[in-house]
Amino acid sequence: ILTILGNAAVLATAVKRSALLKPPELLTVNLAVADVGMAVSMYPLAIASAWNHAWLGGDTSCVYYALMGFLFGVCSMMTLCAMAVIRFLVTNSSKSNGNKITKNTVCILIAFIWLYSLLWSILPLVGWGYYGPEPFGISCTIAWSKFHNSSNGFSFILSMFLLCTVMPALTIIACYLGIAWKVHKAYQEIQNIDRIPNAAKLEKKLTLMAVLISVAFLSSWTPYAAASFWSIFNASDSLQPVVTLLPCLFAKSSTAYNPLIYYIFSKTFRCEVKKLQCCGWRVHYFSSDNSADNAVSTMWSG
Repeated sequence: ILTILGNAAVLATAVKRSALLKPPELLTVNLAVADVGMAVSMYPLAIASAWNHAWLGGDTSCVYYALMGFLFGVCSMMTLCAMAVIRFLVTNSSKSNGNKITKNTVCILIAFIWLYSLLWSILPLVGWGYYGPEPFGISCTIAWSKFHNSSNGFSFILSMFLLCTVMPALTIIACYLGIAWKVHKAYQEIQNIDRIPNAAKLEKKLTLMAVLISVAFLSSWTPYAAASFWSIFNASDSLQPVVTLLPCLFAKSSTAYNPLIYYIFSKTFRCEVKKLQCCGWRVHYFSSDNSADNAVSTMWSG
Protein backbone atom coordinates (compact mmCIF):
# COMPACT_ATOMS: atom_id res chain seq x y z
CA ILE A 1 0.00 0.00 0.00
CA LEU A 2 2.79 2.43 0.91
CA THR A 3 4.67 1.61 -2.29
CA ILE A 4 1.67 2.07 -4.57
CA LEU A 5 0.34 5.23 -2.90
CA GLY A 6 3.75 6.87 -2.57
CA ASN A 7 4.95 6.15 -6.07
CA ALA A 8 1.52 6.92 -7.54
CA ALA A 9 1.91 10.39 -6.01
CA VAL A 10 5.35 10.65 -7.66
CA LEU A 11 3.89 9.67 -11.04
CA ALA A 12 0.87 11.97 -10.66
CA THR A 13 3.20 14.86 -9.84
CA ALA A 14 5.39 14.01 -12.83
CA VAL A 15 2.39 13.98 -15.18
CA LYS A 16 1.17 17.30 -13.80
CA ARG A 17 4.62 18.87 -14.23
CA SER A 18 5.57 17.00 -17.41
CA ALA A 19 6.40 20.20 -19.32
CA LEU A 20 8.67 21.39 -16.49
CA LEU A 21 10.51 18.13 -15.81
CA LYS A 22 14.26 18.31 -16.24
CA PRO A 23 15.97 15.43 -18.10
CA PRO A 24 17.49 13.79 -14.97
CA GLU A 25 14.05 13.79 -13.32
CA LEU A 26 12.85 11.30 -15.93
CA LEU A 27 15.05 8.72 -14.20
CA THR A 28 13.17 9.39 -10.97
CA VAL A 29 9.93 8.70 -12.85
CA ASN A 30 11.42 5.49 -14.24
CA LEU A 31 12.39 4.39 -10.73
CA ALA A 32 8.82 4.99 -9.55
CA VAL A 33 7.48 2.94 -12.49
CA ALA A 34 9.77 0.04 -11.57
CA ASP A 35 8.71 0.22 -7.91
CA VAL A 36 5.01 0.25 -8.77
CA GLY A 37 5.54 -2.57 -11.27
CA MET A 38 7.20 -4.70 -8.61
CA ALA A 39 4.44 -4.02 -6.08
CA VAL A 40 1.58 -4.73 -8.47
CA SER A 41 3.02 -7.78 -10.21
CA MET A 42 4.62 -9.52 -7.22
CA TYR A 43 3.36 -8.50 -3.80
CA PRO A 44 -0.26 -9.76 -4.05
CA LEU A 45 0.94 -13.25 -4.99
CA ALA A 46 3.54 -13.27 -2.21
CA ILE A 47 1.00 -12.07 0.38
CA ALA A 48 -1.54 -14.71 -0.70
CA SER A 49 1.15 -17.40 -0.49
CA ALA A 50 2.12 -16.20 2.98
CA TRP A 51 -1.48 -16.53 4.17
CA ASN A 52 -1.62 -19.96 2.52
CA HIS A 53 1.66 -20.99 4.26
CA ALA A 54 2.79 -22.41 0.90
CA TRP A 55 3.48 -21.16 -2.62
CA LEU A 56 0.38 -20.76 -4.82
CA GLY A 57 0.17 -21.67 -8.49
CA GLY A 58 2.99 -24.14 -8.90
CA ASP A 59 6.02 -23.84 -11.17
CA THR A 60 4.46 -21.43 -13.68
CA SER A 61 3.64 -18.75 -11.11
CA CYS A 62 7.03 -19.31 -9.46
CA VAL A 63 8.85 -18.56 -12.73
CA TYR A 64 6.58 -15.55 -13.33
CA TYR A 65 7.26 -14.16 -9.84
CA ALA A 66 11.01 -14.65 -10.10
CA LEU A 67 11.11 -13.10 -13.58
CA MET A 68 9.20 -10.00 -12.45
CA GLY A 69 11.43 -9.62 -9.41
CA PHE A 70 14.59 -9.92 -11.47
CA LEU A 71 13.30 -7.57 -14.19
CA PHE A 72 12.24 -4.75 -11.86
CA GLY A 73 15.18 -5.31 -9.50
CA VAL A 74 17.79 -4.95 -12.25
CA CYS A 75 15.86 -2.01 -13.71
CA SER A 76 15.93 -0.21 -10.35
CA MET A 77 19.63 -0.92 -9.85
CA MET A 78 20.59 0.29 -13.33
CA THR A 79 18.36 3.37 -12.97
CA LEU A 80 20.15 4.30 -9.74
CA CYS A 81 23.46 3.77 -11.54
CA ALA A 82 22.37 6.07 -14.37
CA MET A 83 21.20 8.68 -11.86
CA ALA A 84 24.61 8.62 -10.18
CA VAL A 85 26.49 8.96 -13.49
CA ILE A 86 24.32 11.85 -14.70
CA ARG A 87 24.56 13.54 -11.28
CA PHE A 88 28.35 13.20 -11.53
CA LEU A 89 28.45 14.60 -15.08
CA VAL A 90 26.24 17.56 -14.17
CA THR A 91 28.28 18.35 -11.05
CA ASN A 92 31.63 18.17 -12.86
CA SER A 93 30.61 19.99 -16.03
CA SER A 94 30.13 23.61 -16.88
CA LYS A 95 26.60 24.91 -17.27
CA SER A 96 26.82 24.77 -21.06
CA ASN A 97 27.99 21.16 -21.05
CA GLY A 98 25.40 20.19 -18.44
CA ASN A 99 22.66 21.35 -20.79
CA LYS A 100 23.79 18.74 -23.34
CA ILE A 101 21.98 16.07 -21.30
CA THR A 102 18.62 16.34 -23.06
CA LYS A 103 15.33 14.55 -22.55
CA ASN A 104 15.94 12.51 -25.69
CA THR A 105 19.28 11.34 -24.31
CA VAL A 106 17.69 10.28 -21.03
CA CYS A 107 14.78 8.57 -22.82
CA ILE A 108 17.26 6.53 -24.87
CA LEU A 109 19.11 5.67 -21.66
CA ILE A 110 15.85 4.53 -20.02
CA ALA A 111 15.00 2.38 -23.04
CA PHE A 112 18.45 0.77 -22.81
CA ILE A 113 17.94 0.12 -19.08
CA TRP A 114 14.67 -1.71 -19.73
CA LEU A 115 16.14 -3.74 -22.59
CA TYR A 116 19.16 -4.65 -20.46
CA SER A 117 16.92 -5.71 -17.57
CA LEU A 118 14.60 -7.66 -19.86
CA LEU A 119 17.53 -9.49 -21.43
CA TRP A 120 18.86 -10.68 -18.07
CA SER A 121 15.42 -11.69 -16.82
CA ILE A 122 14.71 -13.74 -19.97
CA LEU A 123 18.04 -15.59 -20.01
CA PRO A 124 16.96 -18.21 -17.40
CA LEU A 125 13.91 -18.94 -19.57
CA VAL A 126 16.05 -19.78 -22.60
CA GLY A 127 18.45 -22.06 -20.78
CA TRP A 128 21.12 -19.92 -19.09
CA GLY A 129 20.47 -19.91 -15.36
CA TYR A 130 17.46 -21.09 -13.39
CA TYR A 131 14.53 -19.75 -11.41
CA GLY A 132 13.35 -21.54 -8.29
CA PRO A 133 11.66 -21.21 -4.88
CA GLU A 134 13.19 -19.39 -1.94
CA PRO A 135 14.29 -21.57 1.03
CA PHE A 136 11.27 -20.43 3.10
CA GLY A 137 8.87 -21.62 0.39
CA ILE A 138 6.54 -18.64 -0.18
CA SER A 139 8.60 -16.72 -2.73
CA CYS A 140 10.70 -17.42 -5.83
CA THR A 141 13.92 -16.00 -7.23
CA ILE A 142 17.14 -17.05 -8.99
CA ALA A 143 18.14 -20.60 -8.03
CA TRP A 144 21.23 -19.68 -6.02
CA SER A 145 21.87 -23.29 -5.01
CA LYS A 146 22.60 -24.14 -8.67
CA PHE A 147 25.89 -22.24 -8.34
CA HIS A 148 27.76 -25.47 -7.50
CA ASN A 149 25.38 -27.98 -9.03
CA SER A 150 25.96 -27.05 -12.66
CA SER A 151 28.35 -25.04 -14.80
CA ASN A 152 25.30 -23.35 -16.33
CA GLY A 153 24.14 -22.02 -12.98
CA PHE A 154 27.69 -21.10 -11.96
CA SER A 155 28.36 -19.00 -15.07
CA PHE A 156 24.97 -17.27 -14.94
CA ILE A 157 25.12 -16.31 -11.26
CA LEU A 158 28.72 -15.14 -11.52
CA SER A 159 28.01 -13.03 -14.63
CA MET A 160 24.81 -11.64 -13.16
CA PHE A 161 26.54 -10.79 -9.89
CA LEU A 162 29.33 -8.90 -11.67
CA LEU A 163 27.28 -7.09 -14.33
CA CYS A 164 24.02 -6.43 -12.47
CA THR A 165 25.26 -5.93 -8.90
CA VAL A 166 28.98 -5.27 -8.45
CA MET A 167 29.51 -3.03 -11.50
CA PRO A 168 26.47 -0.75 -10.84
CA ALA A 169 27.18 -0.61 -7.09
CA LEU A 170 30.84 0.35 -7.60
CA THR A 171 29.80 2.92 -10.21
CA ILE A 172 27.30 4.46 -7.80
CA ILE A 173 29.87 4.61 -4.99
CA ALA A 174 32.59 6.03 -7.25
CA CYS A 175 30.28 8.72 -8.70
CA TYR A 176 29.05 9.94 -5.33
CA LEU A 177 32.56 9.94 -3.87
CA GLY A 178 33.62 12.05 -6.85
CA ILE A 179 30.68 14.38 -6.29
CA ALA A 180 31.46 14.67 -2.58
CA TRP A 181 35.05 15.61 -3.37
CA LYS A 182 33.95 18.16 -5.96
CA VAL A 183 31.44 19.75 -3.57
CA HIS A 184 34.03 19.77 -0.78
CA LYS A 185 36.56 21.60 -2.99
CA ALA A 186 33.91 24.03 -4.20
CA TYR A 187 32.88 24.92 -0.64
CA GLN A 188 36.52 25.43 0.32
CA GLU A 189 36.93 27.92 -2.53
CA ILE A 190 33.95 30.02 -1.44
CA GLN A 191 34.66 30.06 2.30
CA ASN A 192 35.51 33.74 2.12
CA ILE A 193 32.16 34.60 0.56
CA ASP A 194 29.51 35.65 3.06
CA ARG A 195 26.63 33.90 1.34
CA ILE A 196 26.81 30.56 -0.48
CA PRO A 197 25.02 30.82 -3.84
CA ASN A 198 21.53 29.31 -3.99
CA ALA A 199 22.60 27.18 -6.95
CA ALA A 200 25.29 25.54 -4.81
CA LYS A 201 22.79 24.86 -2.03
CA LEU A 202 20.34 23.32 -4.48
CA GLU A 203 23.08 21.19 -6.02
CA LYS A 204 24.05 19.92 -2.57
CA LYS A 205 20.43 19.08 -1.70
CA LEU A 206 19.84 17.22 -4.98
CA THR A 207 23.04 15.23 -4.50
CA LEU A 208 22.13 14.35 -0.92
CA MET A 209 18.68 13.19 -2.04
CA ALA A 210 20.19 11.00 -4.76
CA VAL A 211 22.72 9.55 -2.30
CA LEU A 212 19.98 8.68 0.20
CA ILE A 213 17.91 6.97 -2.49
CA SER A 214 20.90 4.83 -3.49
CA VAL A 215 21.88 4.10 0.13
CA ALA A 216 18.30 3.06 0.97
CA PHE A 217 18.19 0.69 -2.00
CA LEU A 218 21.61 -0.86 -1.39
CA SER A 219 21.02 -1.16 2.36
CA SER A 220 17.67 -2.87 1.79
CA TRP A 221 19.12 -5.45 -0.58
CA THR A 222 22.42 -6.13 1.23
CA PRO A 223 20.95 -8.55 3.85
CA TYR A 224 19.16 -10.43 1.07
CA ALA A 225 22.37 -10.62 -0.96
CA ALA A 226 24.21 -11.95 2.09
CA ALA A 227 21.56 -14.64 2.69
CA SER A 228 21.60 -15.58 -1.00
CA PHE A 229 25.38 -15.97 -1.04
CA TRP A 230 25.20 -18.06 2.09
CA SER A 231 22.85 -20.42 0.24
CA ILE A 232 25.37 -20.59 -2.61
CA PHE A 233 28.08 -22.12 -0.46
CA ASN A 234 25.90 -23.98 2.06
CA ALA A 235 22.85 -26.21 2.03
CA SER A 236 19.53 -24.37 1.67
CA ASP A 237 18.31 -25.77 5.00
CA SER A 238 21.39 -24.51 6.89
CA LEU A 239 19.51 -21.29 7.73
CA GLN A 240 16.23 -21.09 9.61
CA PRO A 241 13.26 -20.04 7.42
CA VAL A 242 12.83 -16.78 9.32
CA VAL A 243 16.50 -15.89 8.70
CA THR A 244 15.93 -16.12 4.94
CA LEU A 245 12.44 -14.60 5.04
CA LEU A 246 13.24 -11.35 6.86
CA PRO A 247 15.98 -10.18 4.44
CA CYS A 248 13.60 -10.89 1.55
CA LEU A 249 10.85 -8.76 3.10
CA PHE A 250 13.34 -6.02 3.96
CA ALA A 251 14.57 -5.99 0.35
CA LYS A 252 11.03 -5.58 -0.97
CA SER A 253 10.46 -2.66 1.40
CA SER A 254 12.96 -0.66 -0.70
CA THR A 255 10.13 0.25 -3.09
CA ALA A 256 8.41 2.32 -0.38
CA TYR A 257 11.33 4.54 0.71
CA ASN A 258 11.85 6.79 -2.31
CA PRO A 259 8.60 8.83 -2.10
CA LEU A 260 9.35 9.55 1.57
CA ILE A 261 12.83 10.82 0.64
CA TYR A 262 11.34 13.02 -2.11
CA TYR A 263 8.77 14.38 0.36
CA ILE A 264 11.44 15.33 2.89
CA PHE A 265 13.92 16.93 0.49
CA SER A 266 11.80 18.29 -2.37
CA LYS A 267 9.67 21.34 -1.62
CA THR A 268 8.03 21.07 -5.04
CA PHE A 269 6.98 17.47 -4.41
CA ARG A 270 5.55 18.39 -0.98
CA CYS A 271 3.48 21.17 -2.50
CA GLU A 272 2.19 18.95 -5.31
CA VAL A 273 1.26 16.15 -2.87
CA LYS A 274 -0.64 18.63 -0.69
CA LYS A 275 -2.52 19.83 -3.78
CA LEU A 276 -3.45 16.23 -4.60
CA GLN A 277 -4.71 15.77 -1.03
CA CYS A 278 -6.69 19.00 -1.20
CA CYS A 279 -8.34 17.95 -4.45
CA GLY A 280 -9.41 14.70 -2.84
CA TRP A 281 -11.06 16.45 0.13
CA ARG A 282 -12.59 19.48 -1.58
CA VAL A 283 -15.11 17.42 -3.53
CA HIS A 284 -16.39 15.91 -0.30
CA TYR A 285 -16.55 19.03 1.83
CA PHE A 286 -17.99 21.43 -0.74
CA SER A 287 -20.72 19.09 -1.96
CA SER A 288 -24.17 20.74 -1.88
CA ASP A 289 -25.93 17.47 -1.07
CA ASN A 290 -25.31 16.20 2.46
CA SER A 291 -26.83 12.76 1.99
CA ALA A 292 -24.72 9.75 2.89
CA ASP A 293 -24.92 8.24 -0.59
CA ASN A 294 -23.75 11.45 -2.25
CA ALA A 295 -20.92 11.83 0.27
CA VAL A 296 -19.61 8.39 -0.59
CA SER A 297 -19.86 8.93 -4.34
CA THR A 298 -18.17 12.33 -4.25
CA MET A 299 -15.41 10.99 -2.00
CA TRP A 300 -14.64 8.23 -4.50
CA SER A 301 -14.80 10.76 -7.32
CA GLY A 302 -12.31 12.96 -5.50
